[in-house]
Amino acid sequence: MNLITTYISNFLSRSGSYVFLGTIISRCLSFLASWLALQLIPNKVLGVVLFAYSIIAFLIPFGGLGLHQSLIRYGALLSTEEDKNNLFIYVLKKGTMVTFLIISVIIVFGYVFPFKFENTRYYLTILSFVLIPSFILSIIQIQFRLKYNNKEFSKTDIVYNLILVISILIFSYLYQEKGYIFALIIAPTLTSFFFFKKLNINFYITKKLKIVNFSFWKYGFYSGITSVVTSLLLIIDILLIGHLMENSEMVTAYKYVSLIPLSLLFLPRIFINTDFVTFTEKIYDRTYIEQYIKSYMLLFFLISLVICVFSFFFSKEILSIFSQDFTIYSESFLILIFGISGILIFRGLFGNLLCSIGKIEINSYIMAIALVLNIFSNFYLIPIYGIKGAAITSAILMWFTGVFSCVWFLYLYKKMLINE
Repeated sequence: MNLITTYISNFLSRSGSYVFLGTIISRCLSFLASWLALQLIPNKVLGVVLFAYSIIAFLIPFGGLGLHQSLIRYGALLSTEEDKNNLFIYVLKKGTMVTFLIISVIIVFGYVFPFKFENTRYYLTILSFVLIPSFILSIIQIQFRLKYNNKEFSKTDIVYNLILVISILIFSYLYQEKGYIFALIIAPTLTSFFFFKKLNINFYITKKLKIVNFSFWKYGFYSGITSVVTSLLLIIDILLIGHLMENSEMVTAYKYVSLIPLSLLFLPRIFINTDFVTFTEKIYDRTYIEQYIKSYMLLFFLISLVICVFSFFFSKEILSIFSQDFTIYSESFLILIFGISGILIFRGLFGNLLCSIGKIEINSYIMAIALVLNIFSNFYLIPIYGIKGAAITSAILMWFTGVFSCVWFLYLYKKMLINE
């Protein structure tokens, strides 16, 4: 128990309370936004929009070719605020240019690929422009974290989700699915505009940094690939359900059945977002890292246990929040809850520790293997079990990727310390 007490105390000393409160508020607002969309837009039409947005959602982390991840890892190794600001300027300029190229590829792909749902091509083209403001917002948030300003970092999440809720309420009510799409674009755009000036960066003072080299871009690229594959793992079920079952209502059902389990991923992010810069700076302190791992795993084992027990007794009541029709999928919901525990206990921690020692490519390999297994498994299980088959596949792979990342980190970390 002392381990957990000390861990939480250190977390709070780094303004973790702001991150925790901000994340909780943001998650609640995000749930409200999803609920509003379900109430204001017919399931069949919403399913097509969600199908198109799922394609964009897994590409959002690849915006800027993953340079936002290079910003936080290499920025944590810089000693002065001036250097961190110069790195931000470099990432902003180069990342925005690359993101425009990615959008062009998406638009071309949309007009070539034979989608089965009507209007998917149109929705995909418009939604691709979410990538620009999403990338800018992500590097603004990272810059706040590099400056240990977790209070402002938390505010960006709250403001983003608040704007999203208001926009969905107004525009979806007035313009249905087109208003919903507009809300998805306008929310990160306005949030970026509000917080950009708070960074207090002088764009007229720039200099070339030595760390901006091939390794910097390579780390960002692998990070982007890892994030894309990770995101794809979370939404591939929706894409394959849409493709194999050819029923947009099943897409909507799985989206909302998996919404709460996937939203629980905010729990490890609260701690990782607060602590990543710190444990990256202290990565060669073996005692500190080992203590951090023990404390984190104990805390999230207990959290996972509570979540699983609570969900077992109240799964139908939880799903009825969205719609009474979804309660028939309570078994799929419980399977996903169990799977998420593998991420909470293992992958949320060890995936980021691999990043902190500069071995982001290991995450890429693990996720690539999981993705291949996911596709083959879903092609077999979805036709037989429907969305339950997708849930089974996801749960197994969540544990597989978590345990595998743990094993790889422990091996590579020991090797790194020996070679130090």
